[in-house]
Amino acid sequence: MATVTRGAAVVVVAASLAAGLAACGERNPGGGGERGRQESGFEVGLLLPDKQVARWESFDRPLMERRVRELCGDCRLEAVNAQNDVAVQQQQMDSMITRGVGAIILTAVDATAIHSSVERAEEAGIPVVAYDRLAEGPVSAYVSFDNRQVGREQGEALLRALDERGGDQIVMVNGSPTDPNTALFREGALSVLEGEVDILREYDTPGWISRFAYGNVTAAVADLGPEEIHGVLAANDSVAAGTVAALRAARIDPLPPVTGQDAELAALQRIVAGTQYQTVYKPYEDEARPAAELAVALTRGEPLDDIARDRVATDGADDIPAVLATPVSVTVDDIEDTVVRDGLVTIDQLCTRRFEDDCRRAGLLD
Repeated sequence: MATVTRGAAVVVVAASLAAGLAACGERNPGGGGERGRQESGFEVGLLLPDKQVARWESFDRPLMERRVRELCGDCRLEAVNAQNDVAVQQQQMDSMITRGVGAIILTAVDATAIHSSVERAEEAGIPVVAYDRLAEGPVSAYVSFDNRQVGREQGEALLRALDERGGDQIVMVNGSPTDPNTALFREGALSVLEGEVDILREYDTPGWISRFAYGNVTAAVADLGPEEIHGVLAANDSVAAGTVAALRAARIDPLPPVTGQDAELAALQRIVAGTQYQTVYKPYEDEARPAAELAVALTRGEPLDDIARDRVATDGADDIPAVLATPVSVTVDDIEDTVVRDGLVTIDQLCTRRFEDDCRRAGLLD
């Protein structure tokens, strides 16, 4: 059974990862692979999963590019995006292995399918940092948010909304089944919701794509009736966008509370307008910065203890160095003190002409 240790707390990671990560017991996570380490002039490969979720290209990529340059002036980050295609990501990773990059930061489209590519990277002496999603195979380090806490934040927000508005019947619209975080988000949410609500329907959303969420929620409304859905646990903001569109197409008024994740601009505007209740803000620098630092340290063969203070362990394997950042729940009352304060969005970006009246009601504009 895979576990994440954080101080005295233990977080259980999906058991299916145990076999893939067992190979890590045979290598030194602070020293990378077998080939000699480089001090400067190397390249870090970044494999992003899709463009459906705005954060990857808008925040994670530039934050890591900047940190790599800060740590190594003549090094560079080479980023590619698989656009939700498993085969494309495998080809991209194989290309980086062939070119001999110093390290790879990987956000897997499919955590299981990428296993063989991670093994090839280890054979070539190229350390892999699993980013945001724990890929199977002999990864050298892992950086993410506390993904069960993300689900708990969503569940707690939905319960507060149901307490305020009444009702206890919900639909769960989960994330992509190929993303190992989906199970963690769900487990966190259920730890809060079970025994408190009646879950009428539950769906997965392949690739986190909005149109699939739209179709599932449309089916739920048709099956259950518009009055029976009192709230929707939507796993991220892309899922929430499809959910809200389906509810509005069914002319449900008022809309039931809908959760989200990623604090995308469109989602924040929906929250201001009252069509989405909540999102989970994940301060991306808290994730991107240590990922870049781990990749550079692994390429140089430096110890990771000062960067990775958490651990991911599997049966029969050494602990894998990990960084687990803290997510933040955001509703309309929290926007100014979270995402605006931290510079994720500005008031001007948020309160365009279309949302000016909503922003005034929310106290964001005079």
